[in-house]
Amino acid sequence: MKPVRPNATRPPILDGKHHGAPSIFRPENLLREARRQRGLPNQPVPRICLLDPDGDIVRALRRDGRGEPFSGWACYHSDMLTFTLPGDAAAEPIGIVGCAVGAPYAVLVAEQMFASGCRLLISVTSAGRIAADLPDGACFVLIDRALRDEGTSYHYLPDHRSFVEADVSLADSGFRALSSSGLSVLRGATWTTDAPFRETAEAIAWAESHGVLAVEMEAAALYAFAQARAASVLCLAHVTNRMAQVEGDFEKGEANGAHDALRAVAAIVNAWRGQQVEGLGA
Repeated sequence: MKPVRPNATRPPILDGKHHGAPSIFRPENLLREARRQRGLPNQPVPRICLLDPDGDIVRALRRDGRGEPFSGWACYHSDMLTFTLPGDAAAEPIGIVGCAVGAPYAVLVAEQMFASGCRLLISVTSAGRIAADLPDGACFVLIDRALRDEGTSYHYLPDHRSFVEADVSLADSGFRALSSSGLSVLRGATWTTDAPFRETAEAIAWAESHGVLAVEMEAAALYAFAQARAASVLCLAHVTNRMAQVEGDFEKGEANGAHDALRAVAAIVNAWRGQQVEGLGA
């Protein structure tokens, strides 16, 4: 006998959610068992971590001999490197995980980062152009809201909103810092999709009509996680392509965009550190 859905007009992914209920499966418990099985120390990760879905930053760090494996990272599904940002007088280690592409994987890693001691997570992902009036060449978009066209966010937040927003204070301070970085930076909305090869002309036009600048695969889920867990997360889209509709697409700049991405990260990190110092002095 087939189960009867509570509301046959709703997609089944929206049924049976209890957003205020605790999860039985906890990242802390998964990490505990991974440490036991693999003989790893219970060592906190750096307080600032990056997600690098394209993997270009990680590859550049390895190529330059700057990334060191972090032995305390107990995630079954990924490896973490640590490095210091160029010109950082404090030489504070930053944790980075590469190739965590797509909403489910990005949030799986983010959950474990914050369970392991992370306090600020920055994601820098490549993105496709949606808005026709974006500047020529690659640019960054500080994502302040993301269209929920993926599945993960609906497990963290109810479905009454089509967009999920970044923390306003974090987005404001990050954008101010980026505006003084010398990089080409905009602020606005993206479309987060689970199905990049279903970006139809009709879907693109609909997204543009709703003020979307670019399309990517992680931000809506990461922001939903951040709201549900009271975690500090900021997402950047490195807009580099027109969905391969033209020859010579996907050019990100020097070192496949890694140098510019690290400049952007450094600006955000310095602004966030300043806020932490102000908070301690208040």
